[in-house]
Amino acid sequence: MNSIDLTVLRTLKSWETETLWLVTVVETFGSSPRPQGSMLVLRGDGLAVGSVSGGCIEDDLIRRAQQGQLSLEHCEVVAYGVTADEARHFGLPCGGAMRLVIEPLPSMRWVDQILQRIQAHQLVRRTLHLNTLKVTLDDALRTDCFSFDGETLTTVHGPLWRLLIIGAGQTSDYLARMAQTLDYQIIVCDPREEMRQTWDVADTTLTGEMPDDAVLALEVDSCTAIIALSHDPKLDDLALLEALKSPAFYVGALGSEASNAKRRERLALFDLSHQEIARLHGPVGLNIGSRTPPEIAVSILAHLISVKNQTARSLSDFFRECEKSPTGS
Repeated sequence: MNSIDLTVLRTLKSWETETLWLVTVVETFGSSPRPQGSMLVLRGDGLAVGSVSGGCIEDDLIRRAQQGQLSLEHCEVVAYGVTADEARHFGLPCGGAMRLVIEPLPSMRWVDQILQRIQAHQLVRRTLHLNTLKVTLDDALRTDCFSFDGETLTTVHGPLWRLLIIGAGQTSDYLARMAQTLDYQIIVCDPREEMRQTWDVADTTLTGEMPDDAVLALEVDSCTAIIALSHDPKLDDLALLEALKSPAFYVGALGSEASNAKRRERLALFDLSHQEIARLHGPVGLNIGSRTPPEIAVSILAHLISVKNQTARSLSDFFRECEKSPTGS
């Protein structure tokens, strides 16, 4: 899930003794400023965390909460920006409109459960029944997605994307911390004990197994990225030999053009096809002239964002086609 929306859930926990509403974007039309599934927690005194528009819609919701105009007994489905005048008034882009579910929270027992499962790197599906305010939690798959049919609202929470980093050095440290803010579950592999001893990035999984074993153990899928940053060709190449044969959406390796050319020559000596070797992003990241570890991490994340978003669109198109098929295949 988006790290902003995780902040909303944590705020719910810290505000659980207050009068609260959870506001969720359920439909967007045109140039909506926030995507479907975006969330905002709203308190009775007008305090709010999260975003559904980044503008005047929040102001209107806050005003309604402060004036007692929001229901404490049932969900409301409201629309903003339906007309051109409304779009201008609420600061929406030209032609933009959205529908929101405003959900009162008489009970928040589900919040602890969902935060615990997210902390355990589990995916969880939350289903809200609008008529009764009943909330159910179930295990989710990476293929599950947001849905709203007017009676039930289903959201998916947890780390939808995974990043396996080979090497526990300084660049890996920056990359892991930054990637966490973008909702990646982080796994770091380094068989060198001296490197593992200094790793201190919270909420990451650190393993000392050999990199090829780490890739195989991860059961890589199309929501996984693998990046080799150990500076040790023996370790990095071991990971790449398995990663390039996997369905990972991104496989990259640190190093110059020359060192990666030699790396490709070494990989060609093994059971990798030319097409598999061509999947390697090496040098890893976008060419933005980065030199320092944090700059390199930024360049890697920028490229990950670009490739990931293309992958997400492709997966979304695929599952839509599956749904159209009578057999679902």
